[in-house]
This record gives sequence, C-alpha cells and structure tokens, in this order.
Amino acid sequence: MRSKLILTSLVFAGALLLPTGLLRSQDGAKAHESYVGVGGAELYARELGNGPPILILHGGPDFNQSYMLPEMDLLADKYHLIYYDQRGRGKSADHVRPEDVTLASDTEDIEKVRQHFHLDSMTLLGHSWGIVLALEYALKYPQRVSHVILMNPGPASRDDYVQLRKDWMEKRPEEMAKRKAIADTPAYKEGDPEAVTAYYRIHFKPALARQEDYEKLIARMHADFTKEGVLKARAVEDRLMQDSWARSDFDLLPQLKSLKIPTLVLSGDHEFIPAASAEHIAQAIPGAKLTVLKGCGHFTFMECPATVHDEVDSFFTGRVPAARGH
Repeated sequence: MRSKLILTSLVFAGALLLPTGLLRSQDGAKAHESYVGVGGAELYARELGNGPPILILHGGPDFNQSYMLPEMDLLADKYHLIYYDQRGRGKSADHVRPEDVTLASDTEDIEKVRQHFHLDSMTLLGHSWGIVLALEYALKYPQRVSHVILMNPGPASRDDYVQLRKDWMEKRPEEMAKRKAIADTPAYKEGDPEAVTAYYRIHFKPALARQEDYEKLIARMHADFTKEGVLKARAVEDRLMQDSWARSDFDLLPQLKSLKIPTLVLSGDHEFIPAASAEHIAQAIPGAKLTVLKGCGHFTFMECPATVHDEVDSFFTGRVPAARGH
C-alpha cells in the first residue's frame, strides 16, 4: 500500500445479504453471488442486470469490488454486470498465498471468470489499477473482448508511473511526507484499521472534486478495513507492483497499437493521476476515444454517475451524450 496509486475502498455500501446467494442493490434489483474456482482458490463474484455483458475489474491492486457499489450498479438497467474480487483480496482471500499471485495469474483469472459465466465475448471495464488487467487480457485474448472501457486509468508504462511519483512529490510534498510517517508506524505495519484509514485520508484528499464524495469514500474504507484483510491484500499488492509498475521494462503502450477493439477512456478534470497516463493509452489504441468529465476526480462512477452512464451508453450506441453540469 505504501506505493499506492489506484485506490479504492473496501465496503459493500447499501447492499443487504439475502438467502440463497442473492444480494439486493440500493435500487432493489436482485444480484446473484457465486464463487469461481481458480487453482485451489475461489473468486467471489456478483452479477446483476440484463443486456450486453460487462466484466468489471476493480482497482487497488489491494482492494476489491465493494468500493464501486452502489453507484456502478446503475448500469444494470441496460447491461449484465459481473464483478469479482481479484485473487487474495476481499472475499477472494481464502486459501491464497500472496506469493502465488502474479500479473499472469490475475490475467488468467479473468479467463476463468469468462468461462464460468459462459460468455463468448464481453466488455471489459477496468478502473484505475484494473485497466492494467483489462489491457493485459485484451492483448492475450482479443477475440474474447468486444469493447474496452478504461476508467480513471493508472499508468500503462513504467515511464508514466515514474512521472506520477515525480508529479506527486513536486505538487504534494507535505502530504507525501505525512503518508510516509504513518506508513513507518508499527500500527500501520500491523494493519491497524485506524492507522490505515489515516493514511488513506491523506492519500485520497486530492483525488475527488467534492468534499462530500471524499468523506463518503473514507467512511466506506474505514467501515470495512480489517487487520487480516489489509495485511494479505498489502502482500498481494507488493507482488503485483514488482510484476508491473516497479519493473524497469514494463510498457504496454507499444503493444496497444495492435488492438482493434473499440475503446473508451474516461478520466476527470480533478484526476490526481497525471493526464498523460490516460492520453498515452488513448493515443496508443487505434480509434480509442478519450473523454475528460468535468467536476469529476479519480472516482468518476461515484462522483458523476449519471454522466458516466451517458458516456457508456453513447459508447455502445454511437449517439452524442447529453450535456450535464456538476
């Protein structure tokens, strides 16, 4: 977590656990939960809605799907949404050794999820860190991907990751120093929920455009942090960092030029990741559309849910989205 970029919360906000594996979303729609077997572990999955299938890849890489709820569920009025907690995180943590989780295993887990739900092809929607998995999978299994939606993308190359770190150090040196001070405490190292929440309260402050959304995010995080969950997810994150952004030769951008999949890149004008990360991805993928939403930060689906819905609809239909103010 100490090198966190993408960043998310860990709680099922507004969802009520029901018998026989059913969940009820905020608007009353029923969602079904199941588990997908992957090499001795099980991935927790949640689905609802009807229509074209969208597989949603959460950020982190040490968080889980819950921070996207209930706002992302709004898309279930037109689409078949499938979420899952990535291996070693959230409700997919049992029987997982962090040292066994790699970028390759996470990519293959997507394929296992696709097979589990009997999807010939699907849209991949990745948020933040999730865009790395979406792109890795699309490059390996392009025939299985009909569309790609990259929301508030993290870096797709080592160079962009280095630029992000430089940008944060130059623009927010005091906040970076405060984060480091908390990360060095015994409480944080032991996964204490209060210390971890204090860390993310500083980290996420510049990530959202409005105070009320920031407080909502922090409350969700604090409500769901547990020592065991934090420590396992943190160990998984360290493994994945070494397998991606920390690797000197990590660079997906040249490979993206070969993709022939309709792609939408969504970002916000209050994004705390440098705009170049999204721009470089959109420039690399032939025909990709980059849209920067006004009045939105790193959590566009939560901050501007109606606008995000319009943009997704227009991506599939080709119509011009309605103009909205924030």
